[in-house]
Amino acid sequence: MPWGVIAGLIVIALLCMAWPLLRRARQVPPALAPVPAPVVPRPPPAAAAAPGAQAADAQASAEALSADEIRRRLAELALATEPLRPAPAEDLQALLTAQRTLLETVATQPRYAPRRPLLLPQLLKAVNDDETSRHELAVIIARDPALTGSLLNLANSAFYRVTDRPVESIDRAVALLGTNGLRSLVAAALAQPVFRLTEKQFSRFPEIAWAHTYRCAAAAEAHAAIVEDSDPFAGQLLGLVFGLGTIVTFRVALDYYSARPSLKPDPAVIAAFLEAQSAAVAQRIAASWELSGRILNALADQIPGVGMRESTALGRSLSFGRLIAALAVLESHQRISDAGAKASILASGATPFQFERLWGRLTGKQDAAPPREQRRTGLPRRY
Repeated sequence: MPWGVIAGLIVIALLCMAWPLLRRARQVPPALAPVPAPVVPRPPPAAAAAPGAQAADAQASAEALSADEIRRRLAELALATEPLRPAPAEDLQALLTAQRTLLETVATQPRYAPRRPLLLPQLLKAVNDDETSRHELAVIIARDPALTGSLLNLANSAFYRVTDRPVESIDRAVALLGTNGLRSLVAAALAQPVFRLTEKQFSRFPEIAWAHTYRCAAAAEAHAAIVEDSDPFAGQLLGLVFGLGTIVTFRVALDYYSARPSLKPDPAVIAAFLEAQSAAVAQRIAASWELSGRILNALADQIPGVGMRESTALGRSLSFGRLIAALAVLESHQRISDAGAKASILASGATPFQFERLWGRLTGKQDAAPPREQRRTGLPRRY
């Protein structure tokens, strides 16, 4: 066989033997091959809210009011002026300067502030004594015919009445409301006469102030019991005393204008005066009634510009009561919706639970009669 043919066959054989090796060398070793990224399943898309619910949430958020705006709208309602413009600084300062001495002594002047109710010490002692029976409490109340009449009127009002049957006696009021519920009515009955003004100017103010006061007292009472684990009667009393401070400050402002016939009462100035002075006047009334230090501290928490000190538990209850009571009054006059009121409460830092527990009672929108335990105590049940 020719050598050329033999050489060709050898080359072909060598190529056949080397070909698998060449193919293997061109491949990337498995250890060095790029590792594919793991396949992570995508989470299912969140269920979209129904268009109606989205619209309702958006509307409620848009209606949320700040605490300052809530107070401004309440002042507009009470003073029958809208919109309420900012008060001229020089006019407000003139009112403050002229009435400063009076503001410092107003709590002891019978023309303005009520003297401590004669029954108050006995009632405070009785309602805070677990040994006091309902009959004993009824006997104390019955000593004052005017108080008895006011008490029964309140017991039959839409806010307090719990059955269709009218309340015609103190004994029945005690049986229906229990000691805690009755003491709330007693405190309200003691304070209510102060709100009966006969002023021709701003004639709506006493009515709105009273509507705000008794709602504030009820809300502060429940907040103190449920949220702060504090004394509910102290919370309720705080709401009433703050309301007294408001109405007394209002009288001081009206007397300023009465002594100056050339000046027309300015709603903006009066509103700013109330905002600045009501809490301090309420604190002076509480001090003249010899109420406890914790009552005075809670009222101090409401004074604008007192500093950055941490608020007290009762002070927080009073602040909450003032806010949600103002919203309830605005709602009753179609100045805000239920959704807007709830959004405003949540924006203030309160919880949905706090809103839901009180809103039905404050607005008279409870669908069902309160539970038996609530009827006995006058307070929402604690959880």
